[in-house]
Amino acid sequence: PYTHPILPLLADTNAGRVAVPHMTLPNQRFQWPEDITRQLRKAREVYHNRFGSYPRGLWPSEQSVSPQVLPYIAQCGFQWLCSDESVLGWTLQQFFHRDGSGTVLEPEILYRPYRLSTPSGDLAIVFRDHRLSDLIGFTYGGMDPKLAAVDLVGHLEAIARTLKSHQADSSTSLEQPWLVTIALDGENCWEFYHQDGKPFLENLYQIFSDHPQFQLVTVEEYIRQFPPTVTLQSESLHSGSWVDGSFTTWIGDPIKNKAWELLTTARHVLANHPEATEITNPDAWEALDAAEGSDWFWWFGAGHSSNQDAIFDQLFREHLIALYQSLGESIPEALFHPLEVHAAQGEHRPEGFIHPEINGYGDEQDWDKAGRIDVGGSRGTMHRSSAVQRLWYGYDHLNLYFRLDFHNGTQPGLNAPSELNLFWYYPDRPMNNSGIPLGNLPDIAPLNYLFHHHLGVNLQTGTLWYQEAGEHHQWHGRIHRIQAAIGDCMELSIPWADMGVAPDWSLRVVAVLAEHGQYQGCIPENALISIEVP
Repeated sequence: PYTHPILPLLADTNAGRVAVPHMTLPNQRFQWPEDITRQLRKAREVYHNRFGSYPRGLWPSEQSVSPQVLPYIAQCGFQWLCSDESVLGWTLQQFFHRDGSGTVLEPEILYRPYRLSTPSGDLAIVFRDHRLSDLIGFTYGGMDPKLAAVDLVGHLEAIARTLKSHQADSSTSLEQPWLVTIALDGENCWEFYHQDGKPFLENLYQIFSDHPQFQLVTVEEYIRQFPPTVTLQSESLHSGSWVDGSFTTWIGDPIKNKAWELLTTARHVLANHPEATEITNPDAWEALDAAEGSDWFWWFGAGHSSNQDAIFDQLFREHLIALYQSLGESIPEALFHPLEVHAAQGEHRPEGFIHPEINGYGDEQDWDKAGRIDVGGSRGTMHRSSAVQRLWYGYDHLNLYFRLDFHNGTQPGLNAPSELNLFWYYPDRPMNNSGIPLGNLPDIAPLNYLFHHHLGVNLQTGTLWYQEAGEHHQWHGRIHRIQAAIGDCMELSIPWADMGVAPDWSLRVVAVLAEHGQYQGCIPENALISIEVP
């Protein structure tokens, strides 16, 4: 589909409860099956523009299917679609078992196409062998290419032997050969292979070319010659995806549900503008299509983190904002705020109070219960700069503490930025906030958020400046009792009293490195540090 949406959830978010009956659903039900047609039509047009013909098969996003989506798939001219073996298992209530080598013990059920009847015509559907697909996706990239190819063919030979052993003596599979479907989903594996997989694929295709038992075919080639002989009742097709046969990766989590509610509200607003068609207002529909994509929901909430989650959060909301703007509608306040607090991947949370002596030595016993962010584990710009190794943070009842560790040989002002800037705001507290006053600042989250306090540190001289946001996005200097020391590391103590906070308040902090007032990098990247006032 055009922007990779979960089609069954576009048809009805209640589909989430088929696999998980007690799932907590969004407060607003998204039920726009007509959006399936638009997503499929646009996808077909993109394909036609690239290849000069229309696709005959559909690979649903995340191999997600449900009975409700089938008529729309058939209406759009598709002849076949694919899904995962778990969906077939749930559909037939026949779950697949494997022997010690991973060979399916019920091969006759999995390795064949099925027919689905819809009011708009019949469809063929195939179900992939999940294990074989995952071997290519996750295992063979770390093996010798030839050994990996031989291993995959060995698994296929084992499948053939199992099928042969189940076959009556007088019968043959030549008139209706079996179809093993391998379909990679949930991973982009080739970058992890030697030469992007070229030696593995060359070895694999050479073995197949010489092998008397196997023939490589596309799904279309197979079903044209061997149409499905077994029909699945369309209404009994399981509603699920390749991920555990459910949709929990995209719905059911509080943050994912919140995103669905924002999307549903925007969809109703668009529906209330019948004059806004794809011809008269294409921007509105493009924004909707983008927001319906599944990848936003994959990263929202629990389960997955990209270490770029704040950016995904912002982009999702920007698409919805663009929809409202294209319609001339006022933008809901909720779209100006992140869906959730984005903690950095690799962050270690504080384990208790700390009471470090601020002397620039970074005594490990003083900081053993502190939280930390290991910058060296990142793949972003801070990792490439190799200036900062680690950021520590912690607190007691009197102070908030920070410590910055540098890599060996780092000299601020010479081979590393000379300014550290800490910015923080207080969620859900009504007060003045202002933007980061640095040049060359990327317009990405959380750097484009507004903050209430700013502490600057000159990493060469130890000079401090402490500011608070006032009206009209202005920063004003404040008297403070903050202590700093620079030696083997940089250490800071900030009295809670200098912030004017009370117990149980929350802070969201980002550390920004700069040189002569120009942005150089931030810690954590694309996330915030969440701190609770004790």
